Amino acid sequence: MRNPYLNAYKDSLAVEVEAASPHKLVLMLFDGAVAAIRQAALQMTNGNVPEKGRLIGKAAAIIDEGLRPSLNRDAGGELAANLDDLYEYCGLRLLEANLNNDPALLDEVARLLGEIRDAWAQIGKAPATAPARPPAQQGMHYGAA
Repeated sequence: MRNPYLNAYKDSLAVEVEAASPHKLVLMLFDGAVAAIRQAALQMTNGNVPEKGRLIGKAAAIIDEGLRPSLNRDAGGELAANLDDLYEYCGLRLLEANLNNDPALLDEVARLLGEIRDAWAQIGKAPATAPARPPAQQGMHYGAA
């Protein structure tokens, strides 16, 4: 029997994805990958091999089919190439973690993706243009010697 709460969650997630900006979609990919890795580590600890493998596969798919294709290699230049290399590294570490039942490798990948996610979130908070220069206060000018 299908869980009605699961169906409601999937429906709300679909609505969130449809309404999300491209920037928000990338954040959601990071969040999904890290959540799957954390859950895989728990399943690894519990000895649930099939679920561990499914969750690691889910995280790898998010990286390979979501994050890597979202890179703009033309505009991103060296940064995009470096991120692509890092995503490839993360995929290899996930495979190694799965094969060797190594939760430390899962933690490494979750940490790396979390750091990139946090940087991406900060980009979203930055103003699109430079803020206006504040008015001079008490005869002092910003940037003046």
